[in-house]
Amino acid sequence: MDAPPPADDALPFTGERFVPGTPGEIWIEHWHRYHFAARWTAGKRVLDVACGEGYGSALLARGAASVTGIDVSEAAIAHARYAYGEVANLEFVQASCDRLPLGAASVDVAVSFETVEHIAEQAAFLDELARVLAPGGVLILSCPNKHEYSDQRAHVNEFHVKELYRGELEALLAARFPESDWYGQRPTFYSVIAPEAPEEAAGQVVEVEEADPADARRALSRPLYFLVAASRERSALDAIPRAVSVLADRGDWVYRDYENTYRKLRRAEVGIEGLEAQLRDGHRVLQQREAEIVARGLQLSEKNREIVRRRGWRWWLRLPLERLGLLK
Repeated sequence: MDAPPPADDALPFTGERFVPGTPGEIWIEHWHRYHFAARWTAGKRVLDVACGEGYGSALLARGAASVTGIDVSEAAIAHARYAYGEVANLEFVQASCDRLPLGAASVDVAVSFETVEHIAEQAAFLDELARVLAPGGVLILSCPNKHEYSDQRAHVNEFHVKELYRGELEALLAARFPESDWYGQRPTFYSVIAPEAPEEAAGQVVEVEEADPADARRALSRPLYFLVAASRERSALDAIPRAVSVLADRGDWVYRDYENTYRKLRRAEVGIEGLEAQLRDGHRVLQQREAEIVARGLQLSEKNREIVRRRGWRWWLRLPLERLGLLK
């Protein structure tokens, strides 16, 4: 095992690179993609481009013949070598994704998740993937669906250089990999019904809306991410039957994180509502005090008028002079 990195052996989460242990939906998104890709990688020579912390490469190495994880970040590669250095069929190399340090046709399966949107030279990147993949090799690639990820949510990811619509991604892939199977990923809370004998199971997707749950669709209509299995040969894709993939969170970690966040937000809302009620009460008290002051002023004015009426206006003029000692 390599020596630990100079600083902490844990990579910080910056919002760009996923780090295991990061709470929220990002956790379930990233782990699911690697479990999905593992269906293609058993006994294969695998390349994981933009491997980051290395967790996904290590997962694929459990069944693959060999796995090479590549990332442009020196810190990420140093961490990956330290964290997963004992895995015999796994190596990590620092390199740019558009200049892969591998020979032509040296890889059976290339995996690249959430990479293409981070680089400007997207065509060069796809060219490199096509170069290192064997003729019957398979590329498993994911990227955000720009329409849903950014346009519909009015969201701007500062780390993304060029996000893609479906047609743009399809054109990039088709020029190099004429065969492809498309999948959609959308993280949410799922009700999972699964048979006790999964090897006998057939897949089913039921998508409904709360307003009309009887109206069901058999596919995800608005995927947040595209996942594509692409190859030069149709037989390479047909070797792995298309299937629905569900990643069930055994410990309900994501759901509990959501619950905790919701409770905190609700407590904050209750606190804000309490402060608003106090402000409203304070405003009413202030209005009452102002009314009392006005009423008191009216009373004093009436009293002064009565005094003037009884004693005469000359006494009223002398009063301030007497108080100043100017008159005896």
